[in-house]
Amino acid sequence: MRDDGRLALAKAIPILEVADRLGIEGLKPAGGERVGPCPVCGGKDRFGINPQLGVFVCRLCPGAGGDGLALVQHVLACDFRAALAYLAGDADVQVDPAEMARRIEKARASEQRRADTAATLRARSVAEGRGIWHAAQEAAGSPVEAYLAGRGIRFGYFPPTLRYIAAHPYRRHADGAQRVMHTGPAMIAAIQDAHGHITAVHQTWINPDLPGEKAEIFWDGAAMPSKMVRGSKKGGAIRLTPMGKTGVMVAGEGLETTATAVTFDVVPGAAYWALVDLGNMSGRQIKVPGTRDSGLPDLTDDRAWIPPADVSRLVFIQDGDSAAAATRAKLLAGIRRAQSVRPGLVGQIVHPGAGVDLNDLARKIEIENKGVAQ
Repeated sequence: MRDDGRLALAKAIPILEVADRLGIEGLKPAGGERVGPCPVCGGKDRFGINPQLGVFVCRLCPGAGGDGLALVQHVLACDFRAALAYLAGDADVQVDPAEMARRIEKARASEQRRADTAATLRARSVAEGRGIWHAAQEAAGSPVEAYLAGRGIRFGYFPPTLRYIAAHPYRRHADGAQRVMHTGPAMIAAIQDAHGHITAVHQTWINPDLPGEKAEIFWDGAAMPSKMVRGSKKGGAIRLTPMGKTGVMVAGEGLETTATAVTFDVVPGAAYWALVDLGNMSGRQIKVPGTRDSGLPDLTDDRAWIPPADVSRLVFIQDGDSAAAATRAKLLAGIRRAQSVRPGLVGQIVHPGAGVDLNDLARKIEIENKGVAQ
């Protein structure tokens, strides 16, 4: 598309102003964000806008996130050209060259501010994640080991990337401030980047009185998720085993899915790494009209996860309790991205069946074995 200056104009519009134009309502302050129901899928607090970074996200709508132009496409279900026209007018409108230069410079300055803010927030978050990791203790023999055993997960050698904190505060933003909503025992997992540096921690609050059960956390009458990441997870992984010598890696979205694969050693001699979430497994995808998840990796996304250089076979575990088509497209994008960087790599997707994940099967086996023993 010919650059007629409208893109600079559209990008210079603050994202909260874009939200106002779209008539998005019900957003409340939550830390540095505005959070509320998604204008497309509803809910209570699954939709958020970060005005400092100039981005939005919906945690339920597949692939929903990005800048102001992406927000227009999300809400109006339109393509990029229509979103650009919505924000900056039709292409045949002539703009004075001096005014256009001013708009371009304004857009560049705004983008630099967003980049600087993002870098500052990321550094602060990484430091906090590392602080949590260093405050934790060895997990072997702790309630973490009992929690995992209650879910049918057992290790021959307990991963050093898992730790334990006996009284760990659960902090989230609510009512315009950061609140401690719960304090209790938690499993802490190290998320490491490609160089082995810890850039984030995965936190799971557990119930020590009920091995295998997570803590129930409520705030203002609403159930809160018992898992949370602190730091920068992009491109990182929870390394449950060393790399090994077979060249095979088995990777799942969740820690417990991947730990279950370790327990049953589904591919003998393989390395087992948990990749935290689907977005990290897939990276950004190329937009294809008519579909939210194309399965085609956007290779300009340099923060997406890729396997180590000595991986020759990559096996992704697909959870069966999520939208099957969208999930598979994301995993395909991740494998294709890996193959573009690691020529000759063999990729494979496996899943335990509709409606369940690998740990569901492990827990079923655990229950059946207990029944036989009794």
